[in-house]
Amino acid sequence: MVTRSEAAAQLAPARRERVRTLLNSWLIPNDTRAPTDRFSELAHKQRWRPTESARVRELRDDLRRALETGDVFLVNTWIDRVALRPAVENGEIVYWHRRGPAGQMVAAVVTAIGDGTWKRMKVCPDCHWVFYDNTRNGSKRWCLMYAGGPDGRACGTIAKVRRYRDRHSAAGTAQ
Repeated sequence: MVTRSEAAAQLAPARRERVRTLLNSWLIPNDTRAPTDRFSELAHKQRWRPTESARVRELRDDLRRALETGDVFLVNTWIDRVALRPAVENGEIVYWHRRGPAGQMVAAVVTAIGDGTWKRMKVCPDCHWVFYDNTRNGSKRWCLMYAGGPDGRACGTIAKVRRYRDRHSAAGTAQ
């Protein structure tokens, strides 16, 4: 069971949470361990038109790839695609675009890159759940250490148990 503090530890600040929600419309559920695409449900809930929906799905896939590989060049491509341009409003930098929800997501990502929070958006190496690393030193690696992750998974604990068993089985065969 996820406690409120554990659930809050997954959340990204401000508009970045919308990006995290988008990225998590693709996941690997604990019960089947088969990749599942839930984008259609999100698009329906957001009431995106088919053309917007197709563009946002493509953006989601590119952003996931950018997070998993560290290739932020993909973001540059999207800046051009959504015609994103900076503007000053009320003493702050904001981004204008002409591409609906995809433009809003790209603007949120560019803002996050600019303020240094994008590097805290991480992908769990086991279940591929995207989480926001709220730890002080930014070293969080897995979605959660205790049961309560996506579909009750505790990827950090599972990884540590796997390493422990591998070490001890190797030590047992060496004797």
